[in-house]
Amino acid sequence: MSKADPRARLQSWGADLAIVLGSGLGSLAEEVGSGERVPYSEFPELPPPRVPGHGGQFGLGWIGGTKAIFAQGRVHLYEGHSAHAATAGIRILAECGVKRVILTNAAGTTNPAYAPGSWMMISDHLNLTGTTPLLGAPAFIDMTATYSREWRTQLAEAGNALGIPLHEGVYAGLLGPQYETPAEVRMLRHLGADAIGMSTVLEAIQARALGLEVAGFSCLTNWAAGVSDQHLSHEEVLTTGKAAAGDLARLLGAAFRNA
Repeated sequence: MSKADPRARLQSWGADLAIVLGSGLGSLAEEVGSGERVPYSEFPELPPPRVPGHGGQFGLGWIGGTKAIFAQGRVHLYEGHSAHAATAGIRILAECGVKRVILTNAAGTTNPAYAPGSWMMISDHLNLTGTTPLLGAPAFIDMTATYSREWRTQLAEAGNALGIPLHEGVYAGLLGPQYETPAEVRMLRHLGADAIGMSTVLEAIQARALGLEVAGFSCLTNWAAGVSDQHLSHEEVLTTGKAAAGDLARLLGAAFRNA
């Protein structure tokens, strides 16, 4: 197989599952032993990530008993990209046979009951980025059940069996790149957000437009501004994300062991 044909390399792996790994979570692919790597740079339409903690490659491996493609890192709107460019990875995955995608991210928690270091399954989202990857595309995609309830039930059962606590809640996706002010966090909490980040929502929209089944996980890496007295830093996000990646690897391995 030609190294110059990156799509064929992804397609030949034959995976219908993809896992997009957010800030500090790229080590999950190493934990489950992904094999061949296909750099994002081999896809002209896929910009390379410039944010620390985003590796910029697809890894081909297994999660439990299921073949998967691991997208190690993503690009963000705040890096200067359009919504279309920021979701190019999702379109590539769909073109290569993926039917199910798990979107992960690092997020600040606004919910006092959801402590940093834990995981939250995304039940719904608020797209507050001010844009969509569907501009110029067929309109009126139904977003009623963006995040699969059946999949959430399956993953929650796996978490319970392993003793890994899983919260469930609403993720607010913002433009960034600055962190939110305490006043903005209070507003978002009033709107129903349990976690806040700068990714995921556009990928979920694109995935649903392509007919993919979607699940989402937020690694709650820090209290959002004003929830505690601590100041925020990306280094803290990366450290907490790396520490929590093992729990997600165990959870997904159990959930897909017999899939």
